[in-house]
Amino acid sequence: MKKKLVAYFSATGTTRRAAEALAAGAGAGLFGIRSSAPYTAVDLDWTNRASRTSVEAGDPKTRPALADSAADVASCETIFLGFPVWWHTAPKIIRTFLERYDFSGKTIVLFATSGGSGLGSTKEDLRPCCPGAVLRDGRILSGREPADRLWKWADSFCNQ
Repeated sequence: MKKKLVAYFSATGTTRRAAEALAAGAGAGLFGIRSSAPYTAVDLDWTNRASRTSVEAGDPKTRPALADSAADVASCETIFLGFPVWWHTAPKIIRTFLERYDFSGKTIVLFATSGGSGLGSTKEDLRPCCPGAVLRDGRILSGREPADRLWKWADSFCNQ
């Protein structure tokens, strides 16, 4: 059986719930991507142009530091990568994560949680951060999907 990993970043817990359900349904390992400086409610205020997330979104070179880098990426063939959608793309910490590891020859399946937008330009935005990987669009998850449905969806990527 091919080894799978669900790696996710969650600022409020929504993406964590979706990732946990996906990992349980897919029989995958689970890794939480965390910032060395956790995001506060003030940092997440997208209506404030001076908030941390607004500033990060506006600076293409921003790479928030990771709290740890112990994800078992090397032994996995398929990585499901989850995050909330911020400004129609993945938060900058996802770029930090992708640039930290070698994803050559691996399949990365994106999934996200969102209050109303889709994955937008995420795949194109992230492609330069993981050279040699096969990057696939996934879907928006709510964290309320039944595990068996998530397994069927995840399995479709693992048997390609």
